[in-house]
Amino acid sequence: MRRALPLLGALLLLAGCGTGGKAPAHADQANGQKLFTSSGCGGCHVLAAAGSQGTTGPNLDYAFAGSKEQGFKLSTIENVVLDQIREANPPMPKNLVKGQNAVDVAAYVAAVAGTGSANAKPPSALGNDGKTIFQSECASCHTLAAAKATGTIGPNLDQLKPAEAIVKHQVENGGSVMSAFKGKLTAAQIAAVAKFVSSSAGK
Repeated sequence: MRRALPLLGALLLLAGCGTGGKAPAHADQANGQKLFTSSGCGGCHVLAAAGSQGTTGPNLDYAFAGSKEQGFKLSTIENVVLDQIREANPPMPKNLVKGQNAVDVAAYVAAVAGTGSANAKPPSALGNDGKTIFQSECASCHTLAAAKATGTIGPNLDQLKPAEAIVKHQVENGGSVMSAFKGKLTAAQIAAVAKFVSSSAGK
């Protein structure tokens, strides 16, 4: 029951809020999955089915697994997620995805959250290739052409062109909505991703 509390609390907070109405019946979960990754959701949330390990926002598997065990309908979970997208609180920006796209993301999260279906490698399995690490851990939030990344939550690294020492410090310590990766990535992995960003940004 304890694991159902996050959803129950969200339902109580959202009851009667009038945040845009219930989700329509039709949703494209495949589009929702794509948008969850490309819009930056995965950079902030844990969702095993999406292979995301962000820690800035709530762990979506934890938030909804217990609720599913308690028999909540998927439509109820979908509406909770949709309202959170529409009326997000900082650091999550409001309307990160809008309209039907928001419905699709909400439906995808409702369908897969708490299923335990993971397809991501743990950070320890990423090796010491800076590009691989960046694509796994950073691409959902940052734009960097060399990694084919188009995230918009964090700074555009091609425009910023940060020095290696600055990247290393930021990755280690985080800042604003960015999580700290010290302890999650090894020192060698942090050094590798810092070198990759500094040497490829803007090129």
